[in-house]
Amino acid sequence: MPASYVIGDIHGACKALRQCLARSKFNYETDHLICLGDICDGWPETKQCVDELLKINNLTYILGNHDLWLMNWMKSGEVESTWKSQGGIATMASYSEGIPYPHAQLFEKALPYYLFNNRLFVHAGIDPEFTLEQQDLRTLLWDRNLIQKAWQLLLDEQDCKLTKFDEVYIGHTPIPFNRPIQSCEIWMMDTGAGWSGVLSMMNIATKEFFTSDAVPLLYPGVEGRMKKR
Repeated sequence: MPASYVIGDIHGACKALRQCLARSKFNYETDHLICLGDICDGWPETKQCVDELLKINNLTYILGNHDLWLMNWMKSGEVESTWKSQGGIATMASYSEGIPYPHAQLFEKALPYYLFNNRLFVHAGIDPEFTLEQQDLRTLLWDRNLIQKAWQLLLDEQDCKLTKFDEVYIGHTPIPFNRPIQSCEIWMMDTGAGWSGVLSMMNIATKEFFTSDAVPLLYPGVEGRMKKR
């Protein structure tokens, strides 16, 4: 029976992506993969990451803040200084021979969020005071308030409801664990693949998770990782 999976921020680490897909025994023909954004920036294989994801028949891609920087560059040719310091140099190098049309289309068609069986998938977070339709793009791609509340409740060993959704899956904010962590209904999926951590992928129904090796070990001696934010 086809399964649905969610994966955290990949950040140009195609070797880690392939490890997660292999270790989960992901079926490219029938299984569903939900990506929480930020394929690009950091490690040197953004183009290869997109090539791999485009092999998947049932892919849902959610826009991340780094993806938005990439899209701006693709459209205008302008390079934002902030983007350069946050891994953009590696992404531009990955596309030194040009950006294939299917790649541009993947980013152009990325969703601001995805709602499935009252489970919400979003890159950065939401403001629970507003409906999904009222959320602005900056909140969806950048805001950390929801995940910071969830993190504090985890530290305080408290459990409560933060949103109206059964589960909320979030990337964007790296956590100091090598596996996804749940606090209240919030699942924190960014396990630091863009830095010194691992990439994590999880079966949404069973909560079985699959992780890559520590990403720096997959790219020994490679420069271009993101600066501290």
